Amino acid sequence: MKNVKSIVPQLSLLASSVFWGTSFIITKALFLSEENITPTIIITGRMLVATLFTLPLLLATRKMERLQSRHLLFFLLLSFTEPFLYSICETSGISEVSGSLASIIIATIPLLIPFGMRLVYKEKLRLVAVLGIAISLGGIAIMSSSENTEYNNLYKGLILLSSAVLIAVVYTLILVRVLGKYRPTTITAYQNLFALIYFTPILLIKDFDQLAHLSYSPQMLGYILFLGIGCSTVAYMCFNYGMSKMGATIGSAYNNIIPVFSLLFALLLGQETLDWYKVLGMVVAMAGLFIAQWQPKKKETTDPGTGN
Repeated sequence: MKNVKSIVPQLSLLASSVFWGTSFIITKALFLSEENITPTIIITGRMLVATLFTLPLLLATRKMERLQSRHLLFFLLLSFTEPFLYSICETSGISEVSGSLASIIIATIPLLIPFGMRLVYKEKLRLVAVLGIAISLGGIAIMSSSENTEYNNLYKGLILLSSAVLIAVVYTLILVRVLGKYRPTTITAYQNLFALIYFTPILLIKDFDQLAHLSYSPQMLGYILFLGIGCSTVAYMCFNYGMSKMGATIGSAYNNIIPVFSLLFALLLGQETLDWYKVLGMVVAMAGLFIAQWQPKKKETTDPGTGN
């Protein structure tokens, strides 16, 4: 029984990595299969599905917590940074570069958080984290050199994805102050709901005419459902559960394998071909990710674990 209890959180963290790894490739598949689809349409559809799935589920299980009025501004700000601004930058960036390169860049989020914690909360910055970041950026540069796209598109995609990383760091710095006041599932549900409110007017004003030109094929609808339920709901629930049981240090380490699933899934769908540049860049980037999160073993660990 003890082994089962330890395996379930690990499987949960692994499942979240699989979902988030495939999300980059599914989003790329939407851009490739639907000529008239836009980032706003994808994100709004994703938030709509996530909200329609999460809210009834939490209400039915009586795990939906009432939002206190004094925290309303906080949730509006959280949702504005992520998923709103983050999703715009991430999804737009994926439209310009390969899904595997996008996943590598996004995987640097946990590594940049210590820099933000140092800047805002004066926490000590480890030299090994700086070294790992430098190595990972070198791997990203190697992968970028093998991108089969125009230079302007590559440059735009890298800027958008880098912006998404910085936005996620800001989001995390805000989140850590009040994470303990609500369940992670409640935070996720309200974030998706408020993000849907943010995106809907933009969709109606900017891309409403494009809705008539979409195919609404079973493939397209299936992709949107997968992103909304799998990547915006189930993945977060699995990740938060695993983090609460395994601790933040171990839990965040699972983010390192997200790019592996992205590349494998891209190969299966035929979106990408394997060359030595990508293999070398992936190995170097992931080595940097692991180095940055390496910590010497301690006799006693007191990491309570948090989710986001």
